[in-house]
Amino acid sequence: MDLITLQQTLNNGSFAVLLITLLLYWSGAAFPNIPYLSSLGTAGMASANLAIAVLLGARWIDAGYFPLSNLYESLFFLAWGVTTMHLVAEAMTRSRLVGVFTAPLAMGITAFAALTLPAEMQQAEPLVPALKSNWLMMHVSVMMLSYATLMVGAVLAIAFLIVTAGQAITLTGSSYGGGSDRLQRPTATPLQFDSTPTLSGSTTATLPKLETPTTLLSPQRLTLAATLDNLSYRIIGLGFPLLTIGIIAGAVWANEAWGSYWSWDPKETWAFITWLVFAAYLHARITRGWQGRKPAILAASGFVVVWICYLGVNLLGKGLHSYGWFF
Repeated sequence: MDLITLQQTLNNGSFAVLLITLLLYWSGAAFPNIPYLSSLGTAGMASANLAIAVLLGARWIDAGYFPLSNLYESLFFLAWGVTTMHLVAEAMTRSRLVGVFTAPLAMGITAFAALTLPAEMQQAEPLVPALKSNWLMMHVSVMMLSYATLMVGAVLAIAFLIVTAGQAITLTGSSYGGGSDRLQRPTATPLQFDSTPTLSGSTTATLPKLETPTTLLSPQRLTLAATLDNLSYRIIGLGFPLLTIGIIAGAVWANEAWGSYWSWDPKETWAFITWLVFAAYLHARITRGWQGRKPAILAASGFVVVWICYLGVNLLGKGLHSYGWFF
């Protein structure tokens, strides 16, 4: 079997497996009493992860360089990173509900690479001179892993916002460093009667003005929300150091290739913005004690920023990082 046939088999197969996996996870969440649905979803995610790894490995052996030189390869590497972090997240929580939110992300990335990109963009081509360096693996792979990790963390934060939409909740406790989150229902204020004197000297009781009642989360959704908040924090806490290491490695490579550690190239600028967004999120969680919806909104905005940094900048076709993608 030649590389092209193997590639088509693996990329279409990984997309099909992830689509089935998504349906399994969603069906398992909708019908929790049906056994093995979520377990099959985990098996599907692991199978897709293995198929993508084989695809990237085959291209590496055939082309002779680490497969991160064009959009097709980077998208599949990103999908591999997402599926890997999904498996890590499931292992951390032992909850397969994570796949309800991560499977669509992995499937969408794979569909974009396998079904949308033209055939000429899916072919391996010789590296441009600037990419003929060991830094290609050391810098780009770490950056892509950080993108995948931060995307998963941000998606879980978005899921937390969806689960708790319109709900009055309070999180207490530490969600990092071995602590655990606890979601508390808002306590109801007991009714009090005001005594109002009358002309005859007696008193009449008047009811106080009642506030609009707040819908409370069910115990199951409380547990799910706490799990999502905790896991999102931990995954982002893993992705942020990877992003930091990747940026530092990129600066060293830039100095070696272009004679400058930092040139405010559009890609560099958005990488720094991405770093600032997630640094602010972790700072708010660690030092200011923010928990719940406020930091989740910040993390959710980071999902958009990561995509701009990864893909949006290259749509412009400008800067030192534009080769090998769209133009």
